[in-house]
Amino acid sequence: MKFIRNLIISGVLVLLIVGCSGYEKALKSTDYKLKYKMALQYYHKPDYVRAAALFDQIANVFRGTDQADTIFFYQAMSNFQQGDYILAQHYFHTLTQTYGGSPFAEESDYMSAYCYYMMSPRPELDQDNTIQAIQAFQLHLIRYPDSKRADDCRKYITELQNKLVKKSFLSAKLYFDMEDYKAAIVALNNCLTQYPDSRYREDIMYMLVKSSYLLAYKSVRSKQKDRYQNAVDEYYSFAAEYPNSKYSKEVEKYYKLASRVLGGDLDKTNEIDEN
Repeated sequence: MKFIRNLIISGVLVLLIVGCSGYEKALKSTDYKLKYKMALQYYHKPDYVRAAALFDQIANVFRGTDQADTIFFYQAMSNFQQGDYILAQHYFHTLTQTYGGSPFAEESDYMSAYCYYMMSPRPELDQDNTIQAIQAFQLHLIRYPDSKRADDCRKYITELQNKLVKKSFLSAKLYFDMEDYKAAIVALNNCLTQYPDSRYREDIMYMLVKSSYLLAYKSVRSKQKDRYQNAVDEYYSFAAEYPNSKYSKEVEKYYKLASRVLGGDLDKTNEIDEN
């Protein structure tokens, strides 16, 4: 058993040495057809690191030839498979711009968008890549209306748009949580304007009622009347849209307190319970 085990280990080591020597030989070779052949072999093994290195070596040599778009595509895919989405997106985009008639053009156009999708961060962070991904998927559907990736594009667009909605909501909620009610009101209204069908709409409208009331409550007397009126208006909008909301009892409390002030009983505002 020990002999057999040692024999297997020796065989594996031999294969590794042969494989490494073959790769080193290809790297140093001036036979670019051999590099091209081995790059494809390494890609399909798969060994994306070695494939990428060889494709990088021959890309400029084959530029303008019949193999150029193939090299660009697998160069991009080798980097994509390694998780280098920035470089992969660059190669996919370059292929579509340079070799529009290539059989790889449609797939590369989709993959260029998909790289942005893979780089899209969680909602709390900057969403530039999310926006670029949405735009790229939308352009793909325009360029290739019969694309085999059309359903995927629409699915990803919806997912990414939901992420933007959540980003907008979280940004507005941050002001609300910080008790910067004036900024919160602006941000919450912007959120509703930009995404009127947001799944957070009820929460946003609730926060608008509360923010409007608390802004008025903490204002100097000269500004309170108009701001309490805004709180009442926000309440009416909320109650009309969500008459059976989980927030109904709370927003009604703000409405009654604001109404007392507008009715002339300013001192009653000290009865508020913010908890």
